[in-house]
Amino acid sequence: MATPQLSPGVLTREVDLTVGRAENVLDNIGAIAGPFEIGPIDEATDITTETQLINTFGKPISTDAQYQYWMSAASFLSYGGVLKVVRTDDDDLVNANGNRSHETVVTDLKIKNYDDYVANYAGVGQTFGYAAKTPGTWANNLKVCVIDNAADQTLGIGTTAGIAVGQGVTVSLTNQLIAGVGDTSEFTGYLKGIVTGLGATTVDVKITNRVTTLGVSTDITYAQGDQARSILDTNDVSFINSSGVGIATFSLVGGNYAKDWYDEQTLGLTNSTVYWKAISPRPLTTNWASDRSSKNDGLHVVVVDDLGDVTGIQGNILEKSLNLSKATDAVSSENAPQKIYYKDYLALYSDYVYAGDDPSDGSDGFKAASDFSSGYTPITAASGGWNRNAQGITFNVIGNNTYTLTAGADYSSTGGYTATLGNLITSYNLFKNKDEVQVDYLIMGPGLGEKAESQAKANRLISIAGARKDCMAVISPHRADVVDITNTDTQTDNVIKFFSSLSSSSYAVFDTGYKYTYDRFNNKFRWIPTNGDVAGLMVRTSVNSYPWFSPAGQQRGILNNAIKLAYNPDKAQRDQLYPLRINSIVNQPGTGIMLFGDKTGLGYASAFDRINVRRLFLTIEQALQKAAEAQLFELNDQVTRANFVNIVEPYLRDVEAKRGLYGFLVICDETNNTPDIIDNNEFRADIFLKPAKSINYVTLTFVATRTGVSFEEVAGRV
Repeated sequence: MATPQLSPGVLTREVDLTVGRAENVLDNIGAIAGPFEIGPIDEATDITTETQLINTFGKPISTDAQYQYWMSAASFLSYGGVLKVVRTDDDDLVNANGNRSHETVVTDLKIKNYDDYVANYAGVGQTFGYAAKTPGTWANNLKVCVIDNAADQTLGIGTTAGIAVGQGVTVSLTNQLIAGVGDTSEFTGYLKGIVTGLGATTVDVKITNRVTTLGVSTDITYAQGDQARSILDTNDVSFINSSGVGIATFSLVGGNYAKDWYDEQTLGLTNSTVYWKAISPRPLTTNWASDRSSKNDGLHVVVVDDLGDVTGIQGNILEKSLNLSKATDAVSSENAPQKIYYKDYLALYSDYVYAGDDPSDGSDGFKAASDFSSGYTPITAASGGWNRNAQGITFNVIGNNTYTLTAGADYSSTGGYTATLGNLITSYNLFKNKDEVQVDYLIMGPGLGEKAESQAKANRLISIAGARKDCMAVISPHRADVVDITNTDTQTDNVIKFFSSLSSSSYAVFDTGYKYTYDRFNNKFRWIPTNGDVAGLMVRTSVNSYPWFSPAGQQRGILNNAIKLAYNPDKAQRDQLYPLRINSIVNQPGTGIMLFGDKTGLGYASAFDRINVRRLFLTIEQALQKAAEAQLFELNDQVTRANFVNIVEPYLRDVEAKRGLYGFLVICDETNNTPDIIDNNEFRADIFLKPAKSINYVTLTFVATRTGVSFEEVAGRV
């Protein structure tokens, strides 16, 4: 239909026939699950380097078979690519956690990951103050140091008998000069506050109000840079209970006993003294709270490796989270909002801890006094609790608190790191849905203690790969079948029996290998399965050549960091293994340790019984699927079909030019898009491919001839 023009002119139209494109989308993403030392539970994390693997999931364990999982992951990463790592769950795992000294830690706390925390532990009423980000003993003895803008004076007194945190305090003053509270005039009346801490001979007090007439008070607002609030007399300090009845009266012990409270506060470490003032200035009311007529919301949170169990350095400050807020809606700026509510901030950005309860929860909270005296009502948990938006709230203060994390537990009470078959399968099931997570290689890592369980694990990976149809499962034999067995015929029989029970699939690759490699973290040589290496060889082949090249042999099949093999099959043994779809890992003198076969796990003869062909089709299928998705909801007519063909054919010609195909044919026209197909809202394209084949067998024929015979005469007779 022509577009109407109301006056003379030239109308320019554009028709886009380039929607959609075909390009290689194989991203070389591996996946492995296992009982790692640290890290989130049942959550896939992208790892690209060994250093990142260490920082996220810890190091290989010296005295436990867990190292096989870790070093299988590290082996894959040595070839390049991205590895999705999942830490497997276990009933015995517990997050180290802590409350203040008057509370008991939770002995069965398990926060699996961020989603688990948000769903089950981020709300009110939790029974822990702070908890390690991931389960395990690794976090035991970490200290979480928390401070807000609490008491501003430390009053020297003769004794602290009968005094408790949370009680109200009244200081009677006559003609005293009060510095740092907005004026320098003499003051006669009372200072009122809350007891926030007790020492042997001191009481920490948050001074909140000046009272000139009973029931008539003025809030004391402290600003950054204020000096110590001096009480320059030996007047009595009266401690009043919740009913307004005086329970004790003590005289100041002469002189000026007023100090800046914040300057006196330390992190509460075991083997060193670190003052908060060396970390940061005192936390004040945030701009967010101030703009909403709220105050006292600021706080600092610092995580310390108190005993050096994590970093090897006692008192090492691991991270500082400064100027956070007690207000649930607080952000750093309305123009560039970043959550600064302390629970949200730690959950999103801390590498070490989650926050649990807050002072309004009661389990680890501020014990506010009900009354200072008759006619005066202080801030209560109900009116000043933390778990609320900042709007006209004067938030409760808790002062300086140190939480020691304890009760963290590993995979078993005996210190082992053994994952069960069920838990491993649960972890690998995270990769079932190809629409939710992309993966190219499912890496088995080690098997389990029993051969039947190792076979069950392998079959589950094969099942996942076969259902997805866009990745490959890489499987090694049962460890006990090849490691520490000296008879190679026995090893051969064991390997054949192991793989004979595995499902037939072109989406699987079987190898024979356990390689001997050096564990520099524990100064040991280790036997580890080679499936991580085989997946890595496919990555390296994709990067250095193309996915449709075979990852085997001298050109592309040399393994990294392999000293020797537990099982090195000879030619006769390889002749038994290869027809049974088992690729040998061999040590070839003068060349190195290499993958010496490129069969898939398909149990019958087919083009798809070769790794290079399967990977060729995986690459092409994924590329053309993206191009086909661009045709959804378009009209099934000649224009759309021609557009699709114009996308597909150049891509396939490129693959052909790069030696992946011997030839191809694309049919997408009215012959396969019949009226019935169109009426059913379908779109058909038939793509015929002649995959290039790798050379598996070389025959060299040497013919001796008489001197006088022409080569042309005998060439056709051999």
